[in-house]
Amino acid sequence: MSGQGPQRRLLGSLNGTSPATPHFELAANQTGPRCLEVSIPDGLFLSLGLVSVVENVLVVAAIAKNRNLHSPMYYFIGCLAVSDLLVSVSNVLETAVMLLVAAGALAAQAAVVQQLDDIIDVLICGSMVSSLCFLGAIAVDRYLSIFYALRYHSIVTLQRAWRAISAIWVASVLSSTLFIAYYNHTAVLLCLVSFFVAMLVLMAVLYVHMLARACQHARGIARLHKRQHFIPQGFGLKGAATLTILLGIFFLCWGPFFLHLSLMVLCPQHPICGCVFQNFNLFLTLIICNSIIDPFIYAFRSQELRKTLQEVVL
Repeated sequence: MSGQGPQRRLLGSLNGTSPATPHFELAANQTGPRCLEVSIPDGLFLSLGLVSVVENVLVVAAIAKNRNLHSPMYYFIGCLAVSDLLVSVSNVLETAVMLLVAAGALAAQAAVVQQLDDIIDVLICGSMVSSLCFLGAIAVDRYLSIFYALRYHSIVTLQRAWRAISAIWVASVLSSTLFIAYYNHTAVLLCLVSFFVAMLVLMAVLYVHMLARACQHARGIARLHKRQHFIPQGFGLKGAATLTILLGIFFLCWGPFFLHLSLMVLCPQHPICGCVFQNFNLFLTLIICNSIIDPFIYAFRSQELRKTLQEVVL
C-alpha cells in the first residue's frame, strides 16, 4: 500500500498526491523524455468516490423499494450499481488507509498492512471484473428484448437471471483472487486485457445490430406514413449518437487502464511506456468517473426508477 509503483501489484499502488500538487506537471525522466503527468489530488479522488457511492446506493435502494422494478433487466442494473459501488468504496478505502498510514494516524504491523492490502486489491479487481460483466449482461438482455420480443419473458426468466448473476459474482471473486495471487505473471495481465477487449467487442456488435434493427423498423413505419426520408434519417442520427456516447464513454473510462496493463506486458522498461505508467492514478479516476456516469446511462433514464428515487430521497 505504500508507494512502490504500479508494478508491485496488479492494480498498483494509488500513490495519492498532495492536494497542493499541480494538476499537470512535466515529470523528468533520467533515461528518457520528459513526461506529462496528470496529478489527481487526494481530495478530488475521494470526492468522486463518495459521489459514486451515493449515486449507486440510491439506485440499489430504488430497485429494492419498488416491486415494479423487480425484473431481470433492473436486477442487472442493480448489480451493475453494486459493482460500481464496490469499485468506488475499495479505491476510496485504499486511498484513505494510505493517507492514514503516511500521516502516522494509523499504526499497524507490516504483516497486517500487507493482509489488508491483499484484501482491498482482491475487492478492487473483483468489482472491476463484475462491473464489466454486468455491462455485457445488460447489453445481452437488451438484445434479447428486441430480437426475441415475443419469447423474451420465457427466455430471460427470474430464475435464469439469478443464476447468471450468481455465476458472475462467483467468477469475479475467484478470478480476482487468482489474479492478485499471481499478479506478477504475464498471463494474468493478458487475461484481463483480453477480457476487456471481448466485452468491448460484444457490446459494440450487439448495440450496432440493435441500432440497425431500430433503423429498419423506423423505415418501415416511415413507408406506412409515406415519409420515406425524414423519420429514418432523424432516428438514425439520434441512435448513432446514443450508440457513440455509450460505447465512447465505456472505452474512454476503461480503455486507459487496460492500455496501462497492456504496456506492462509489451514494454515495461521503455521510457515512453514509463510516461504512461506515471498517470496510473488518472486511469483509476476515470474508472470511478464511469461509476458516476453509469447510473445516468442505465438507471436514471427510467421514469419509474426516477419516481422511486424521489420517494427514497424525500
